Amino acid sequence: MNRYIKVLVVLTFGIFMSALSANVNAADLLAPEKVIEDASEQLKQRMQDPSFTKDFRKITEFVQTVLYPRADFDLISSLVLGKLWKQASPAEKDAFTKEFQTLLVRTYSRAFVEFKDWSVRFLPINAEDDQRKVMVKTEVLQPGLQPISVNYRMLNRGGEWKVYDILIEGVSLVTNYRTSFKNEVERTGSLQEVINQLAKRNTEALSANQS
Repeated sequence: MNRYIKVLVVLTFGIFMSALSANVNAADLLAPEKVIEDASEQLKQRMQDPSFTKDFRKITEFVQTVLYPRADFDLISSLVLGKLWKQASPAEKDAFTKEFQTLLVRTYSRAFVEFKDWSVRFLPINAEDDQRKVMVKTEVLQPGLQPISVNYRMLNRGGEWKVYDILIEGVSLVTNYRTSFKNEVERTGSLQEVINQLAKRNTEALSANQS
């Protein structure tokens, strides 16, 4: 994982962990912002248990339950693969979505342990021409440091707001991963081989954190 992705994951996880510490009035939040605030409440409560952060499997399972309802992993996966998604078979799409979701969950799970004391500030929300989409704008605040812009692209499907991209200082998670996987497919020669390698890394990472 490159440095940008590490920074993005840790900072974004910090938003979920610290949103309530910024004295946000839940009644004042719009529906998309409430999705972020609700996630922070669940994560913050679990952090009260010191033994929890020592059990990587429990962390992974919990992060999965928090992230899955709030992120559209099918849409994220299709955007990450871009043109490769259109060329992929249904089996490859299912396998990639599963392994990419596992990658994000285990990456966020590692960030759980790295979390530091941040707070978050919600900025005026950006509506788009398509009323199903919004940009939820936030700033991560750390003592003595400049605020860091972290924005969420969200889509309303069936009455539920879900994240489909995250931007840190204007740089997109989707775009960053798209470049990474495109390069991997060119290097290995096939999307299936990239999926196989990703599945192997996911399994090895979980085993290593359980040892």
